[in-house]
Amino acid sequence: MKALVTGGAGFIGSHMVDFLVNQNIETTIVDNLVNGRLENLAQHSGKITFYNVDISNKSALDSVKFGNFDFIFHFAALADIVPSIDNPMAYHAANVEGTLNVLELAKRCSNLKKFIYAASSSCYGIPKQYPTPEETAIQPQYPYALTKRIGEEYALHWGKVYNIPVISTRFFNVYGPRHRTSGTYGAVFGVFLAQLINKKPLTIVGDGFQTRDFTFVTDVVEACYKAATSNFRNEIFNVGSGNTYSVNQLAELLGGEKTYIPKRPGEPDCTFADISKITSMLDWQPKVKFDEGVKLMLDNIDFWKDAPVWNAKSIEQATSTWFEKLS
Repeated sequence: MKALVTGGAGFIGSHMVDFLVNQNIETTIVDNLVNGRLENLAQHSGKITFYNVDISNKSALDSVKFGNFDFIFHFAALADIVPSIDNPMAYHAANVEGTLNVLELAKRCSNLKKFIYAASSSCYGIPKQYPTPEETAIQPQYPYALTKRIGEEYALHWGKVYNIPVISTRFFNVYGPRHRTSGTYGAVFGVFLAQLINKKPLTIVGDGFQTRDFTFVTDVVEACYKAATSNFRNEIFNVGSGNTYSVNQLAELLGGEKTYIPKRPGEPDCTFADISKITSMLDWQPKVKFDEGVKLMLDNIDFWKDAPVWNAKSIEQATSTWFEKLS
């Protein structure tokens, strides 16, 4: 069995590679290392094939031998809200054109059993229903969410028109070891852990009572593999933890001092996946409880020792476009 993981040196992608290698599946990775790190793959030296390729560069992507993959896991993407507002064309190139390029090359795979698209729960925007089912209205609030949604539409449409067996998995607030540490202000775990290791206050947005469906990365990876090895195609599955947790609760589990910063526009007060579809159709269940997952993060806290350390002032500067454009 052979698999391709785009974005395989990144956070979720590298955990997918771990899983595939452990399953003795011959694994190829495509990653431009903008957010990915070769250190995330070091434990598999000699066991994998790596291409330093940007998926938005179609001619470069042509260098990858696409004829014989059984599975394609498409995780490569640009993430985060503010950069997508500042530079939407880069997000369109990576998340839309890049996805289209990978889909076009997937048509060469005569033995392809599944194309797994990593979609985002951000496509729901600020939903009216919790837990949020897959049929909920789509209302992206910023360019990142929009480009991930357009990529999903392309994947499902190519599945129907070109007979590619596609499944889209909508991830909710994924966290775990190797969580991104880029210079961009973004996901809460990367921010909090860098602050914690540097003995700085945790910057809690708003009153901290907003909740998030924090889903551990190994659960996400297992869901993707279940989808890949299933008999279903052209389906959308939410991938969540089965619960939702407040940011204050996260801060208490992490410990340390806390400070509060202004609530941001365009963010839901809650994310909470309805996972009844994936649990019933794929017989998948999340395994890692929230307190266990947070402890695993603390056990690996040294990973964030060189990550950017944010404070209220630097966050205000970094998110000024956010307030300006989304208010």
